[in-house]
Amino acid sequence: MSTKTPLSVYLDPELMHALAAYADRRGKSRSLIAEAAIASFLSPDADEQREAAIAKRLDRIDRRMTRLERDTGIGVEMIALFVRFWLSNTPAPPEAERAAMRRQGGDRYDAFIEALGRRLAKGPKVRQEIGEDFPPQEE
Repeated sequence: MSTKTPLSVYLDPELMHALAAYADRRGKSRSLIAEAAIASFLSPDADEQREAAIAKRLDRIDRRMTRLERDTGIGVEMIALFVRFWLSNTPAPPEAERAAMRRQGGDRYDAFIEALGRRLAKGPKVRQEIGEDFPPQEE
């Protein structure tokens, strides 16, 4: 059995509380948790472990950003195609029918927003219907 050397340290109250809570959750002593933390900090590969953990997190963030860019691009293209199609194929209404068409347009808009809300709540989303793998485009 090895003999351990005592060490007194001063911790901020918040850090002491976090140490105590962690030790209690794990069912270990505060001394054991502090010793393990110091050993990890002083370990020669501690820097490599931290770097690997950071790289893993950055990769995950990068994948999320790539999906976000893709989903935003799909949304923008979808709206642009719809607007282009609608503007190209919808003739201007006669003056006498415009008031009735505005009312009908308001009703259709309300129905569209309701349908959009249902689709967003239940899915599937348009972006889920489009394949994940597509070749990168040149800018």
